[in-house]
Amino acid sequence: MNVIAIRRWHAYIGLFSAPSIIFFALTGATQLFSLHEAHGQYKPFAIIEKLSSVHKDQEFALGHHRPEPRSEDKAEESAINKKSGGPADSDEPKFATLVLKAFFLVIALSLTMSAVLGLWIGLTQTRNKRTARILVIAGTLIPLVLLFF
Repeated sequence: MNVIAIRRWHAYIGLFSAPSIIFFALTGATQLFSLHEAHGQYKPFAIIEKLSSVHKDQEFALGHHRPEPRSEDKAEESAINKKSGGPADSDEPKFATLVLKAFFLVIALSLTMSAVLGLWIGLTQTRNKRTARILVIAGTLIPLVLLFF
């Protein structure tokens, strides 16, 4: 296989995969900071919760990814933590965890931007624009059809 054929296949694979890559990068970014789950006073938008459910469970539905613990469970957990001197004092993540989440957010946004730029290059700089458009449409519609099938 020569270099031109490899570049063509790379472009075709990228055009087909880009819609899913963008979807997973963005929904994964919302999950880094649990923006898809209700906690405290925060309630996510329904669409964010549904798209996250597609990312995690391959279902377009409202999910309950973190159910509230029952009062007996809270009392039991509190008793266990008192005995062991456990870390239930604070639900705040460590500084290193926050820095790692921020790093992964930058990576998710970079991946999204790279895929968007790749789509633009693939759709505007190719000789066979019809094939490029068909691949992007197929890469978008196939997962949607399978999701709602």
